[in-house]
Amino acid sequence: MSTPFIPAVASHGNGEPSRWVRHWAHLAAAGGPVLDVASGAGRHARFFASLGHPVTALDRDAAALETMRDEPLITTVTADLESAAWPLSGAMKFAAIVVTNYLHRPLFPQLLGSLAPGGVLVYETFAQGNERVGKPSNPAFLLAPGELLDVVRGHLRVVAFQDGYLAQPRPAYVQRICAILEAERSGDRAQAASPPCYELAG
Repeated sequence: MSTPFIPAVASHGNGEPSRWVRHWAHLAAAGGPVLDVASGAGRHARFFASLGHPVTALDRDAAALETMRDEPLITTVTADLESAAWPLSGAMKFAAIVVTNYLHRPLFPQLLGSLAPGGVLVYETFAQGNERVGKPSNPAFLLAPGELLDVVRGHLRVVAFQDGYLAQPRPAYVQRICAILEAERSGDRAQAASPPCYELAG
């Protein structure tokens, strides 16, 4: 069983977007739909909406989602991602899927299957070692070394990966990945004819 660690809404929803997410946001197709998983009050949903992306924000906290009710580009979906069926249609595909500070391993196949051709997965959460510096400390909540690489191997092209210690904004061990569903892996032969070019932000 894998249970998420979800920080307070103040940090998970209303704070600044993750630097990792901001760093790779340019890889999402312009105007393409974005999925924010375990969105809280929507720090990343709001960020992508500010860039002109329509965003679907998923979370079990209806009160947190309610704070986005006046955001015209954000659609909120209240759902318990661990004890209920995936709440979105299988036909819904996204130019970017963002997950931060959340780990529920059974969702990995659903996330990979929800990417559109060329879609980018931006994932960042706590890793083994975090038990030395704070919460979460339960191994079930912490990624094993290289685990995100194992998740995407054979499915997505890894653009960037990090696994280590961060001193700011608070001491934490994290693992994070940016990976793309390339056209040849998605079966989109028309797009596969063009060689990929992923701009690495400086």
